[in-house]
Amino acid sequence: MTGTGVPASPGQEHAPEEPPRSPAMVRAAKLNAANMARSLLPLLAICLLLAGWVALRQSADERIVEVDPTSSERTAAENASYDVLVPTGLGDDYRTTSARVTPSAPVAGQPVTLEIGYLTPSDEYAGYVISDDAGADPLRRVLGDAVAEGTASIGGRTWTRSTVPGPDGDETALTLTQDGVTVLVSGSAAGDELEAIAGSLQPYSG
Repeated sequence: MTGTGVPASPGQEHAPEEPPRSPAMVRAAKLNAANMARSLLPLLAICLLLAGWVALRQSADERIVEVDPTSSERTAAENASYDVLVPTGLGDDYRTTSARVTPSAPVAGQPVTLEIGYLTPSDEYAGYVISDDAGADPLRRVLGDAVAEGTASIGGRTWTRSTVPGPDGDETALTLTQDGVTVLVSGSAAGDELEAIAGSLQPYSG
């Protein structure tokens, strides 16, 4: 019997040859997770650059979020055991950036603290606090290191003027205490801007 090939030795078998891979298969094999991550890095860098460019083009005014303090003022006035004074009639260049009452759901008879934050005409910060809790955090935070410098008559009331050391330099604090209620106006704003807030205080009228 004749054959055209050489028979394999016993126990030996020839493995079939793999067909050559097409260029498409080679490209697919290269698209593993590492290569995909590296290919996305330039796109990510471009997105970050665009985001930074947009942020730089925004003016300070566009980044300011103003709030309406009416609800916080009402909550404080309805639950406090004292007459709540609130800044009244400030110009549009005093922009309210924060307002809150502590506790957020007051119970009759417990201390109530109202805080309002402003961005003043000179783009500085001014904070207003009124509370019948001498240990309220916003009072302790500002007055803990305050050094009294004297008194000032503002809006028909006698305020204590203090200097408060801060990370960016000394700040001014104006305080008024009567019948266990403390009013505080403080911040990085200039003295005349703080006095404008202090001088605008009126009993909450709804």
